[in-house]
Amino acid sequence: MQVSFARNARDAVPLHAVTAAALARWLATRPKREARFLKGAGFTAKEGEVQLIAGADGSLSVAVLGLGKGDDKLALAAFPASLPAGTYRLGDVPEMQAGSAAALAWALGSYEFARYRKPKAKAMRLVLPDGADGAEISRVAQGLFLARDLINTPPNDMGPQELADAAIALAKSHGAKVSVIVGEALLKSNYPLIHAVGRGSARAPRLIDFTWGNESAPKVTLVGKGVCFDTGGYDLKPSSGMLSMKKDMGGAATVLGVASMAMSAKLNLRLRVLIPAVENSVSGTAYRPSDVFKSRKGLTVEIGNTDAEGRLVLADALAEADSEA
Repeated sequence: MQVSFARNARDAVPLHAVTAAALARWLATRPKREARFLKGAGFTAKEGEVQLIAGADGSLSVAVLGLGKGDDKLALAAFPASLPAGTYRLGDVPEMQAGSAAALAWALGSYEFARYRKPKAKAMRLVLPDGADGAEISRVAQGLFLARDLINTPPNDMGPQELADAAIALAKSHGAKVSVIVGEALLKSNYPLIHAVGRGSARAPRLIDFTWGNESAPKVTLVGKGVCFDTGGYDLKPSSGMLSMKKDMGGAATVLGVASMAMSAKLNLRLRVLIPAVENSVSGTAYRPSDVFKSRKGLTVEIGNTDAEGRLVLADALAEADSEA
């Protein structure tokens, strides 16, 4: 999804934000009608509390957000879900939540994962706050949205192959060099732990590897765990423990989001991304407790619990990352 900011503040509805501690003093500075309405509505400025105030013609004239203690820099992310379609601008907002923080919070609060349902038809824009760089905010937001989309995608549509496809698409869009080692080729390339964890699934394990940037620039390598679904293996998780396991590839998603931000900003670095992508399943070919494998580094590893697969796949990927250190 795209982040959209307005440039013209004309007819934009003001957004105010206030902490619980400052509420009484702040109300004393507001128009009497507005202050009476907020008091009558029982507004206490608790964190995330939003109060909409209509004008004389019945249309929205002001929106107020409670900040609670006021220690959340991105608290204004609570606004978009509570507002109708329209154009908004910052009103009276504490310095901590203003400027670039407000713009990023607005973008994050506007995020919607609508791949499997009809998106909400709400056209909302925020007038870009003073001091905020719209292009930078968009770059950061797009990276975060990419990570969120990958994590939110259900495991039937986000296996090792689909995660690799997402990484390849990102890499190619920025001219990065990408390679993917799949299945038995992992053994030939000496990634035995990645192969061991993923071999029990019909969805072949793989190592995703891409590089971007000038070879002479400072090197940065990002390694992200890409366990696309984790049953626990033979040390099977209870059903309640599997409900959130589509998120076990969150490390990989985060790495791709950060890579997106870095490449979009054209940072002066030589970036490398390594993602071991596997599914930890139960089958006749799955690895077992008490199995012993030799890692890429050359150390032998005895399996005590097949639900500790993350450290195994990361060990091989980190050993490769360390080879360039």
